[in-house]
Amino acid sequence: MSTIQIRKKLHRYIDQAQEKKLKAIYAMVEDEIEESAHWEDQNFIDELIRRSKSTDPQFSIQESIQRATKRVRSKRKS
Repeated sequence: MSTIQIRKKLHRYIDQAQEKKLKAIYAMVEDEIEESAHWEDQNFIDELIRRSKSTDPQFSIQESIQRATKRVRSKRKS
């Protein structure tokens, strides 16, 4: 069954479902719904903008790997 077919079936089911079943379905996906709503949160967006303008030191992927490897090796020695 394709994703489109699944969505259509779910929409039809939800439109006709009893309140008890709707609440159960919502409880299963509530966290994901709230997580996807962060793009509507102006405080979240402002924080992303602030961080993107940050002057904190930044490392390339290779530098990050080297730093992590060095830290792991130093912990193994102690």
